[in-house]
Amino acid sequence: MKKCLNGKVVVITGASSGIGEAMAKEYAKVGAKVVLGARQADKLEALCKEIEAAGGKAAWVATDVTRQEDCKALIDKAVESFGGIDVMICNAGISMRALFDDLDLSVLHRLMDVNFWGTVYCTKYALPYLQKSKGSLVGISSVAGIHGLPGRTGYSASKFAMTGFLETIRIENLKKGLHVMVACPGFTASNVRFSALTADGSQQGATPRKEENMMTPEEVARIVARGIKRRKRLCLMEAEGRATHFVKKFAPALVDKLFYWVMSKEPDSPFK
Repeated sequence: MKKCLNGKVVVITGASSGIGEAMAKEYAKVGAKVVLGARQADKLEALCKEIEAAGGKAAWVATDVTRQEDCKALIDKAVESFGGIDVMICNAGISMRALFDDLDLSVLHRLMDVNFWGTVYCTKYALPYLQKSKGSLVGISSVAGIHGLPGRTGYSASKFAMTGFLETIRIENLKKGLHVMVACPGFTASNVRFSALTADGSQQGATPRKEENMMTPEEVARIVARGIKRRKRLCLMEAEGRATHFVKKFAPALVDKLFYWVMSKEPDSPFK
């Protein structure tokens, strides 16, 4: 990570907890200048102080990625503080857990606003600086962005949309040296699951899955850094994701059945 990130300006959304927080700490530790955005200003301020106390460099802006002006302010802060941007990591995201039959459509709008439009807004304002630095644009997606995940219609839709957007940005910038990577962690022990939205838009508040079998945010941060170093297009982080990507090419109906079976076995599954 040090060779890849030392001295680089790295902007991270959703940085106040989970994967975003782990990235901020891990990357600052190896010499990156991190610029952090999230809605919770108090947590961002505390995190930046912690990073600076350990000898790192950090800046922050309270950022709601559903607000275009907030995303512009985050990018402006990075340029003002450190002179440019080398890596933009669109990590802010929310999930959901409910059958589409029961779902209030406002939940889908919320998922798209955060997961898709948040990526679009940040990319729009960061792109000129990334083109100049021939840097990296990273979207934190999911296996749900590779194959539809039952009980997560809005989550899958938003991650598929993110992937399509980022792939198109990659193609448009083939001659400009921009690196674009879609990173797909498996189930990760982070706050995203606890704040997942239910059918009526309220927060889940508890997770049906056991955390001891999940990836840690720190693992995800290190794998993403390796992907940036290797300038990978798609970063699949565990066996389930790699298997899904491979098997879908030859037996998509089998993946449908396996996904249905796995998700129906969750405690308190929405499947009747």
